Amino acid sequence: MPYRSIKYSKKGHIATIRLTSPAGRELARELEEVCGHINEDNDVYVVILTGTGAAFVDFGDARPGKRPPPGPAAAVATIDRPVIAAINGDAAGEGLEIALICDIRIASDKARFAMPQVAQGSLPTDGGTQRLPRIVGRGKAMEMLLTAAILTAAEALEIGLVSQCVPPSRLKEETQKLAETIAARGPLALRYLKEAVNKGMDMTLEQGLRLEADLYFLLHTTADRTEGINAFRDKRKPKFKGK
Repeated sequence: MPYRSIKYSKKGHIATIRLTSPAGRELARELEEVCGHINEDNDVYVVILTGTGAAFVDFGDARPGKRPPPGPAAAVATIDRPVIAAINGDAAGEGLEIALICDIRIASDKARFAMPQVAQGSLPTDGGTQRLPRIVGRGKAMEMLLTAAILTAAEALEIGLVSQCVPPSRLKEETQKLAETIAARGPLALRYLKEAVNKGMDMTLEQGLRLEADLYFLLHTTADRTEGINAFRDKRKPKFKGK
């Protein structure tokens, strides 16, 4: 399917979304469409989200202080498969908000990170005030948000904003390697794990444990779980089908 703001491809069980145009309404609309397509494709186990050029997400000639069109991060949030952000360049403002949606973030060691909205007399509009504290902690998030400080990739790694930072020449290779490792796992188990963690973050411990148990028992009703048990018994690699 043709898109103007993104490039979508799939190889094996790994789908890749490459952000190619400046952030705007068209990008949000196309992301919403492709994310819906991914959720309907049981053959997709893992998604890689990356950008082009010097920035993870380009903002074109957007004026400082002008509220960007909402939606890109919210669209990515609808994906029910694990999402890896391969942060090829600077992730600032809404670009960082999109990266925060992803389950794992790998960055080029040349990338920089910032939430500069307050310096423009504005606020994050796509979840930055909520997701950043959940990832790096309230104190560090408040420091980033209130000062509009720019972090290096090494600093982002130190506070847990990214899980790896690698030379730009190795970013694609390392991201692909991680995606292949995840894609080799049971696809239904991957989805349930993501659901358990994401929903559990907003629950009490007791509620989260109950959700975990419910998903565990639900998984045991699937053909993939039976295949996993049989493969372990037969000492072979399982052949999961997402059913």
